[in-house]
Amino acid sequence: MSAADGGSIRATALAVLAVYIVAVGTADARLLYWPQYGYWWGDHAPLRHSHRHKHAEPRLEKKDQAQDAPNGPLQIIISIADQRISVYHNDALIARSSVSTGVPRHPTPLGAFSVISKQRWHRSNIYSGAPMPYMQRITWSGIALHAGVLPGHPASHGCIRLKNDFAIRLWHLTKRGTRVIIAHDDVQPVETTNLHLFQPKPASGTPESRAATVVGNGIAAAAATHGPSMSNAESRETTNLQAPSSAPAGIAPQKVAPISVFVSRKLSKLFVRRGFTPLFDIPVKIQNPEEPLGTHVFTATEFQNEGAAIRWTVVSMPEKSPPTPSNPRARGKQIAETTTPVSSPDKANAALDRIEIPQDVVERISELLTPGSSLILSDYAISGETGIDTDFIVVTQ
Repeated sequence: MSAADGGSIRATALAVLAVYIVAVGTADARLLYWPQYGYWWGDHAPLRHSHRHKHAEPRLEKKDQAQDAPNGPLQIIISIADQRISVYHNDALIARSSVSTGVPRHPTPLGAFSVISKQRWHRSNIYSGAPMPYMQRITWSGIALHAGVLPGHPASHGCIRLKNDFAIRLWHLTKRGTRVIIAHDDVQPVETTNLHLFQPKPASGTPESRAATVVGNGIAAAAATHGPSMSNAESRETTNLQAPSSAPAGIAPQKVAPISVFVSRKLSKLFVRRGFTPLFDIPVKIQNPEEPLGTHVFTATEFQNEGAAIRWTVVSMPEKSPPTPSNPRARGKQIAETTTPVSSPDKANAALDRIEIPQDVVERISELLTPGSSLILSDYAISGETGIDTDFIVVTQ
């Protein structure tokens, strides 16, 4: 066989191999729709396979390629067991990719967080200036989402590493306040209804006057709660943050930030924030206070019935199973085993039904309600990570 014939055979073999690689790669990828950026390839296969967990695949949003960025709130959900990130617009999955989270000695915390700052190019001030491109901080103590190396298993010091192209797209899509939920197993938002969920309170006057009233009430409430300690910068932040643009037809978007409500069973208190600024807190009564509530994150997604109602979704954190006495090593595990995630809002609604909120407080919160607002129920207290420049941070592990 001549050298020319050998070269021809090698070229043919390489061409066949290339076709095979492309076929396999596209079989393992899913074409997802990312609003604003059109269609792009995002991997979605979990890095582990377990017969213990069977999830109903979330529905994918189907829209025209020219669709603008979503008006409703985004939620980022990270599964430690699957080493996977999922991005939801309302309750529709719009993107998914692999991640690398913290090693056992430096675990990624579980709980409810939000994006509190963003920086296109950042270097760690903890780990010798390590690069953290397209950084989105979720705690001031150093936990963030950023582009990095993904070896196929947990490898970070607590941060959530993302593929570079995914990190870039996510960085451009999110804003301060975007909800980030980190759970051991995969969870997803589902639509829910409950008579105890806050609904918009009918108001009279022009849209402009209603917006001014809402802003004024929020500033007054914050000032009453914190007195002289509330700075001018905090006041400006309260008035400058934008609410989502999914307002009722014929009503201009109001220049107010969504509110966050947190109910702690441990403290038997309800707390309210807006634009990362505390507004007020009150004691609440919880039926059967010795029984756990779980941790549930309700999110108001969009107005309905011309602003007379608002649509809600909920994410319920998986419940941890206590370590068995026969397995003493389990006591030292950083991440506990969890039960299969529940795809229905039944447990969340049962927890909500046990909370008694005074009617005047319900009306006060209803006046401030906008799409993007949230209600968090938890057995835990507010994390020490919660500060003036954060939303409520609830660490469950």
